[in-house]
Amino acid sequence: MRHITSFAVDIDGTITENGGGMLHLPAVLELRILEKMGFRVIFATGRSSFEAYTLAVFGGTTKIAVSENGGVITKSPEEHLVLGNKKICMEGYNVLKDRINGVKNKPVFGRMSEVVLCRNFDIDLAQQILKEHKLPLYLSDSKYAYHINQVGVDKFTGLTKALQILGLQARDCVAIGDSETDIPLFKSCGYSICLGHAEEKVKQNATQVVSAKHGEGLVQAIQFVSQKFFELES
Repeated sequence: MRHITSFAVDIDGTITENGGGMLHLPAVLELRILEKMGFRVIFATGRSSFEAYTLAVFGGTTKIAVSENGGVITKSPEEHLVLGNKKICMEGYNVLKDRINGVKNKPVFGRMSEVVLCRNFDIDLAQQILKEHKLPLYLSDSKYAYHINQVGVDKFTGLTKALQILGLQARDCVAIGDSETDIPLFKSCGYSICLGHAEEKVKQNATQVVSAKHGEGLVQAIQFVSQKFFELES
């Protein structure tokens, strides 16, 4: 990794307190400091474009957001680059609803590229059913919800487009997250940090793991990057 230009940051469980949706304010402050230092801070989340872009605006970070697990890149309230096909995702939802009792949509802000489900069924069984029906879809668990996304669309797909818009490259980006939806970021960005409460399979894909959890973990991650890179480059 030659130098750092950007940070790709998950929202739920990463910038929140105890994963409950409430922002951890010291973590928000750290991100704003990074932005003021000249780094681009990009939210990469399973949340909707509305939530991700609004957080970027009010949080004082870069006004571009990767939402719906990479399915949508938002540059302004009226500029959305949609990468995923929601129609295909709806086909998958209908199949699962017919085959598994209890499958239902989670009440969320509107989605343009994916389907969001409650976490109340066997996700491995559901994935096998999608495979049997030869649907180009996959299921992932953000710990906030289950998501049906089109194969080939993930957080790194969306981040790549967002970075291209900004004239940046993934090799110079630090990814910070806590769930399996962040693994594509961990595998592809120049450096990656996983928070302490994540599952072991997620930690195994990150360059570094910090001990702290949730918002405190994000603060620790940024402090680690500062000590490892910034002081050496100054």
